[in-house]
Amino acid sequence: MKKTSTRLADGRELIYYDLSDDTVRDAADRRPLDATVTTSEIRRDPLLGDSVAIASHRQGRTYHPPADECPLCPSEGDRLSEIPDSSYDVVVFENRFPSLAGDSGRCEVVCFTSDHNASFGSLGEEQARLVLDAWTDRTSELSHLPSVEQVFCFENRGAEIGVTLQHPHGQIYAYPFTTPRTSLMLRQVAAHKEATGGANLFDTVLAEERAGERVVLESDHWVAYVPYAAHWPYEVHLYPQRRVPDLLGLDEAARAEFPRVYLELLRRFDRIFGEGEPPTPYIAAWHQAPFGTLEEFDGITRDDFALHLELFTIRRTSGKLKFLAGSESGMNVFINDVPPERAAERLREVASS
Repeated sequence: MKKTSTRLADGRELIYYDLSDDTVRDAADRRPLDATVTTSEIRRDPLLGDSVAIASHRQGRTYHPPADECPLCPSEGDRLSEIPDSSYDVVVFENRFPSLAGDSGRCEVVCFTSDHNASFGSLGEEQARLVLDAWTDRTSELSHLPSVEQVFCFENRGAEIGVTLQHPHGQIYAYPFTTPRTSLMLRQVAAHKEATGGANLFDTVLAEERAGERVVLESDHWVAYVPYAAHWPYEVHLYPQRRVPDLLGLDEAARAEFPRVYLELLRRFDRIFGEGEPPTPYIAAWHQAPFGTLEEFDGITRDDFALHLELFTIRRTSGKLKFLAGSESGMNVFINDVPPERAAERLREVASS
């Protein structure tokens, strides 16, 4: 992998990740851009104890442009985009309309391929590995920023999810705090460790799932399963077989095997609802240990956390979506219409031949 860092016309950082070491990236951003102005602010809810990002400048972000005006495609002739070069493998750049900025963290866009009509699931294994390497590199770099406590790599896919740019891409949020969902996990890990005299909750759950009926696929270095208490109609958790706290902890064997396993999962998601159905909308979310202090979580360290990816869709059956209504949105109590055991069975049924 070759990494080339440059700057866009408004001063934002852009990084090319190339498969070939002899690739030259010297194209300049020719757009007459003004400096980026953001109004991101973090406010803490005194009743719930969580944080909310207030980012009014995002109201003006690009919204469903036609394909020939996509800002994530390479620049070509007089059609100038966020990527100055005429081609690329993988690109990461600072979001022009970030939810988090400055002392409030950082937001980046990850373009998985220059092919506008592709998807992550259609990538080759070499390209998917390059994306993994980019995620890992950005996790490392962002973790060293003074304002950053947790790094979150994710992909939103599909208009039903709320995606406004159809080009295959994901995002990275670098939060200045530990997110509420991660805090819940850490509290459970701490309580389990105390109650059992030192056992790790992630290890316990993974062992139980591997011995049960909800495993979707398993390889030498990865295991994917539908969790016992799945929140979403089709939800898969992907874990490395060896517990590590973040993407930086993966060894070469796990990295090499990841593309094959992950691409198979994504392709199964597109086959869940049968032939002729539109692509399955999904969210793919990497959960990594925070880089800040864990003093509030008694007796645990970063090494007690387990890196994993959660992949889920909001589609519950053909042509029908799972909406977060009163119980889910009002009380955060999920109601799942698809039994996890049946979801796992269906995901095994649609395996590649």
